[in-house]
Amino acid sequence: MRKHFRQAVILMLMTSAHMATAQTTPYQVQGGNKVDDATLAGWRAWRNAACERCHGPNQEGMVGPSLIVSLRTLGRDDFKAVVTKGRVDRGMPNFDGSRQVMDNLDGLYAYLKGRSDGAIRPGRIEKMD
Repeated sequence: MRKHFRQAVILMLMTSAHMATAQTTPYQVQGGNKVDDATLAGWRAWRNAACERCHGPNQEGMVGPSLIVSLRTLGRDDFKAVVTKGRVDRGMPNFDGSRQVMDNLDGLYAYLKGRSDGAIRPGRIEKMD
């Protein structure tokens, strides 16, 4: 009886942890390069805003910092503030005047978070099936 109870508790905790992770992950990805619509729109905004000029084609940093590293600790709200307002003293322009970036800010965060988590591979991505 105790063994079954313990197994049920462990299963419940594992399921709960999995559900919490699924709910907090802002992106969906298959095979490392197929993503949900919002994340794909975020990747397109990344490309159109030419963010790679400073952050590198694989988001690993150049003149600007590595977003792979930054998104490990930078939360969604702080990310949005930096993109919207910029960090002019550090060379980061504000993008609040870019309709494509602002309309796809959640997707841009999702894309970069997926890259930072290692779930989305560098390079071209496409829509999930």
